[in-house]
Amino acid sequence: MSKWYIGEGDHNDIVISTRIRLARNLADYPFPSRLDNKSKIEVNEKVRDALEGKEKLNYTELKTLTRAQIVSLAERHLISPEFASNSDGRALLLSENEDISIMLCEDDHIRLQVMKSGLDLQGAYELADKIDTEINESLKYAFDERLGYLTQYPTNLGTGMRASVMLHLPALTQNGQINTLASTVSKLGLTIRGSYGEGTAMGDLYQLSNQVSLGISEKEAIDNLKTITLQLAAQERSAREEMAKSIVTEDSVFRAYGTLKSARLLSTKEFMNLISKVRFGAVCGMLKIDLKTINELMVSMQPATINAFVGRTLTADERDVERAKIVRERL
Repeated sequence: MSKWYIGEGDHNDIVISTRIRLARNLADYPFPSRLDNKSKIEVNEKVRDALEGKEKLNYTELKTLTRAQIVSLAERHLISPEFASNSDGRALLLSENEDISIMLCEDDHIRLQVMKSGLDLQGAYELADKIDTEINESLKYAFDERLGYLTQYPTNLGTGMRASVMLHLPALTQNGQINTLASTVSKLGLTIRGSYGEGTAMGDLYQLSNQVSLGISEKEAIDNLKTITLQLAAQERSAREEMAKSIVTEDSVFRAYGTLKSARLLSTKEFMNLISKVRFGAVCGMLKIDLKTINELMVSMQPATINAFVGRTLTADERDVERAKIVRERL
């Protein structure tokens, strides 16, 4: 079954994926930070049982997974790095194609996440809302008429929703406009950062998300994010068109492609830098490579995901050899 990141959605030359995340807590229990492991497991099983027969989700207690498997989930954006940092009393509900991921007993009892390919905020929200309703039919949420959904952190009060898109912005990165854009979008209630957190825009991948969840409806937050995403996409295409005219850019694309097709050692950083250039070349029509292949490699060639794939912990050098080998075969 095809994973969310391998699909082809709207504006997929720039928007790799869309994510809707809802933070929820059960009214009958304190926040996870005040619960012992036994109570956390009780909460986890109640949420699992609430979705029994409604959604096809695999239930896994985090402590049953290896370290590589847990970190790989974070690399694939299926869980947060914070969730991966501690497995005590935590569990995960995950769909077969990984578009639905529910983190249980992180900062909140429930972090429900839906991922879609390309720009599909409405589709992701509708599925998240459906699952949210299914849970709420069996379990009572902590809710206040004035503050909305009650969450561990005040920043998530209100709708409890974080909507985000993952963007590939090589042209805006290269022409230095990213910092200006970051300042501009923050005034509009959004934040842009590297896809693996602050200051980590490996492969020119960025996450654009809403910052405000209180005093604003889900629809307003989604509409605002979609408008800004389309504006950024237009700016990236314009900068890309200009850059693509340069023989220097064309040369760097083909050099990157040549290196990936023949390298015997590839570090994560070098791979992400090169694959970003190849993706740029593909969307500009310089290279005939399927975006599905590129997107899949961007996700699957992360360190822990390679370890999980081979089934053992490789040294950094062994991993770089394995990464180069897989990339050569795939390209």
